[in-house]
Amino acid sequence: MSNLSGILCVDKPLGITSHDVVGRVRRIAGLRRVGHAGTLDPLATGVLLLCLGRATRLIEYLVGHDKVYETTVRLGQSTNTYDAEGEIVAERPFTDLTLPQINEALESFRGDIMQQPPLYSAIKKDGQPLYKLARQGKTDVERPYRPVTIHELTLLNWEPPNLELRIACTSGTYIRSLGHDLGEVLGCGGHLSALRRLAVGDFGIETAVPLNTLTPENITDHLLPPDTVIRHLPRLDLPETAAVNILQGKPIQITSEPSAELVRAYGPDGHFLGIVAADGDQWRARKMFPAVP
Repeated sequence: MSNLSGILCVDKPLGITSHDVVGRVRRIAGLRRVGHAGTLDPLATGVLLLCLGRATRLIEYLVGHDKVYETTVRLGQSTNTYDAEGEIVAERPFTDLTLPQINEALESFRGDIMQQPPLYSAIKKDGQPLYKLARQGKTDVERPYRPVTIHELTLLNWEPPNLELRIACTSGTYIRSLGHDLGEVLGCGGHLSALRRLAVGDFGIETAVPLNTLTPENITDHLLPPDTVIRHLPRLDLPETAAVNILQGKPIQITSEPSAELVRAYGPDGHFLGIVAADGDQWRARKMFPAVP
């Protein structure tokens, strides 16, 4: 099992942390080198991407992808964490809300917006995560607004007090902040009572494996090849001599105009070699994956 390497698209269950998922996959795979990309809160379910074995070297390429969510915003109650795990800090009436008012409020969140992260978040201030400062009673910490883009914000259902939404957004968007801010615009407050991540980039929930179905016997059936992570990079096929040289760290000559600075390289047998970078008229090794004997 120690040679396992690849990408695992997991459907994270409710009530556990992303780190808990990593721990469980480590035990199932019999592997220490497991890392995740794009944390999900315990309240959230859905797509969580894990890299196993040597594929952990590619985890940086899983960061920054657009995401798709479905969420339920419970109107009329604000919490300190912006979700149902927190303490209710305010209650306001919502019964007079109309559908046109809700649609008008939603419109103000579409496109490019400035968003303030929740106080209970992993963003660091002076080296300390904000949630740790909040637990110490430091609730007046400055949280700079950040630009995010909401590509899609669709009202799926309005059954008071619950508002169900589908959201497609850029990486770094806090859906908890969006739910809280929407409640403030509507004048009644709100917090997330449910959140499900449907996609991270090209990785969708339809291909995610439920965590409780993973076993040591079937985990290899669900592992995607490491180069799945970088399928957005152009492909470079190399002849045998060039493939051997680049794996040994030797630069090789560029024979045609490169289509990008970074490409994914393959040997004559179609074996994934790694990522190489254009440097003048040469390709240089960036992250290589020689065959495991």
